[in-house]
Amino acid sequence: MRLNRVLITAPKSGSGKTLVTCGLLGILKKRGIRTASFKCGPDFIDPMFHSRVLGAKSRNLDPFFTDPDTTRMLLAKNGADCEMAVMEGVMGYYDGLSETSSRGGASDLAAVTGTPVLLVADASGSSRSLLALIKGFLDFQKVPLIQGVILNRISPMLYPRMKKVIEEELHVKVAGYVPVLKDCVLESRHLGLMLPEEVDSLKEKMELLSSRLEETLELETIFAIAREAEQLPEPGYPESGTAGAGLRIGLARDEAFCFFYEDNLSFLREQGTELVEFSPLHDRKLPEGLSGLLLHGGYPELHVRELSENVSMRESIRRAVEGGLPCMAECGGFLYLHETMTDMEGKEYPMAGVIRGKAWNNGRLTRFGYITLSGGKVFGRETGDIRSHEFHYFESEDPGRDFLAVKPSGTRSWRCIHSQANLLAGFPHLYYYANTKLPLAFLDACREREGLC
Repeated sequence: MRLNRVLITAPKSGSGKTLVTCGLLGILKKRGIRTASFKCGPDFIDPMFHSRVLGAKSRNLDPFFTDPDTTRMLLAKNGADCEMAVMEGVMGYYDGLSETSSRGGASDLAAVTGTPVLLVADASGSSRSLLALIKGFLDFQKVPLIQGVILNRISPMLYPRMKKVIEEELHVKVAGYVPVLKDCVLESRHLGLMLPEEVDSLKEKMELLSSRLEETLELETIFAIAREAEQLPEPGYPESGTAGAGLRIGLARDEAFCFFYEDNLSFLREQGTELVEFSPLHDRKLPEGLSGLLLHGGYPELHVRELSENVSMRESIRRAVEGGLPCMAECGGFLYLHETMTDMEGKEYPMAGVIRGKAWNNGRLTRFGYITLSGGKVFGRETGDIRSHEFHYFESEDPGRDFLAVKPSGTRSWRCIHSQANLLAGFPHLYYYANTKLPLAFLDACREREGLC
């Protein structure tokens, strides 16, 4: 399968990866080139920006969660019928599971998928020293995939001279530059970028960004590099199943609950599941006729008062779960299930009351990164180990004890997750293709409740 593609990366976070990725996606859209976008690693927010630019769903690719064949399959599946794919890296190019391993990071994904790489180098405050930085990234490669460099925050006057010396001395193509764009800055908060809905005049900013970059990126060079991508094997897509046939699963989706892996939702739909969206913020009660419930992560901590004041929804969810409705809740959804939760200033509010105790803002990043979950059952079913990740500033009086979370390095571990006959709730975020027995166990529990098994 032929899918021209590039991976946009950088030496570190904050170097302009998302800006360049969104600008390039906007250019491709304006030119009518059918484009797929992907984010490396466990990131929910950057794909939202990709989606806003393209008007289509962006997906995650994560070589820690999935084996190489599955990673390539998901790339091919989600890039089918597209002429171009743009993949955005995570953190720095060689950052991965730990200081001793690049596994799971952008360089790992590029190697697994045979994707040529564009390195975004921040040129502000330097000149010749920039060559040493770029040379270090080129020399450190085990698989030589960095095929081009984009210079960020550099003046139009300096760019031609820097391009000439980099290409002559380092023998790598320079594929354009990004000037200082004060009107296109994307602001951040504690979990990453602010959500697209919160950015003033986002559409205008993205259009301005793509217009500016169309003038400064050397697009023919980028397209030539993209054509060097390895061909993908014809994807052997997983068979669509019937595990979800006849099931209506409630999906919490609003400003407070907005962190999704789109491939998770696609997996459920491909099993015949009907996903029924509702809002814990704005709706008064759960939709009728649900077979199960999904409460994903997001920013409930920014909407604690409004969630608490929606008493009828809190009671509706509590009665449903305590009445046996199968429910999966992760991170923000898990926080919502507590008896009480504090807002960002520490004021406490009543929540759904399914999980005893309170959840509060710890004021610092409590858990961060990949984990493997083991030793527990999912809705009473054996699934084996589950690769997952955590990223949260909040803590719980009762995080659960039914699974053991182990860091990939094996140096830290802790107990987590409430696993009961109809409930799987905890801080870890779950990616279904990391272990498809997990979502199938959930659907089995939903079918049993409906008497469909």
